[in-house]
Amino acid sequence: MRIRSLRKARGWSLDNLGARAGISPSQLSRIETGHRRISLDQLTAISSALGKSLDELVESPDDSDVVIRPDRDDSRGLTTWLLSKENGGPHGLTVAKMRITDQAGGVTPDDFGVHPGRDWFTVLSGTVVLYLGERVIRIEAGQAASFSTLTPHTIRSDRGPAEILCILDHSGDHHRLHT
Repeated sequence: MRIRSLRKARGWSLDNLGARAGISPSQLSRIETGHRRISLDQLTAISSALGKSLDELVESPDDSDVVIRPDRDDSRGLTTWLLSKENGGPHGLTVAKMRITDQAGGVTPDDFGVHPGRDWFTVLSGTVVLYLGERVIRIEAGQAASFSTLTPHTIRSDRGPAEILCILDHSGDHHRLHT
C-alpha cells in the first residue's frame, strides 16, 4: 500500500491524515506498517482524504507487480519466469516461460517426475527432448506438446538452449516448477 508515501509526499503527519480520514493516528500507524488489517471503510476514508482512487492507493510502490524476475536453478539448467500470479492463473492454471540449458543425454530414472495433472507447452526457440515414459520425443520451435504428468517425464534441451511457454494445471504446477 502507498498510504505512508502519499501522506509524506503531502507533508502530513499521522495526526493530519488521521483527522482528515477519521482514524486515530495509532491505528493509521499500524495500518501503514502492516501490523493491522485495513477495513474497506478505512480504506475508502483514507483514499478520500488523500484525494486518490482506491486503485491508486493499493498499487505497488515499486515495480514488483509489473516486472517478472527469473528464478534460476543452475543445478537443473532451468530458468523460470512465472507469468501467472502466485495463486495461479485462470481456472487454476499456472503459466510459465522456461529456458532450458540442461541438454539431452545422460538422463537417469532419478530425473523423471510423476504427479497428478497435465502439462502443455510450446517451443519458442531451439529444440527440446521430451522423455515421456519409454518414449523420446523431439519437439522443435513452433511445435507444441500436451501430456499427462502421471507418465514419468522430463524435458531437456537438444543441442543448445531452448525456451518454452508452458501451461500447467493446478494439480501439477508446484511439483513441476518447484522440485
